[in-house]
Amino acid sequence: MNFFRQQEVRLAIRFLRAHYQRQGRLVPGEQEVERQATKIVDDAHRIARERGRNVISILRELVSDLRK
Repeated sequence: MNFFRQQEVRLAIRFLRAHYQRQGRLVPGEQEVERQATKIVDDAHRIARERGRNVISILRELVSDLRK
């Protein structure tokens, strides 16, 4: 992973942990959170390519959509 991709995954991990804590749910193990974050970053990049939007704002939206 390149530097920017690692930073995006780390940011997604922070978003995920905060999201779980706000919902009062137990935060999954480190590997599971990293797996989820990597998938979210991949999805955000795909959406950004398709729609030409900012990856960080897409990350926030994808994490907030986990409520379902």
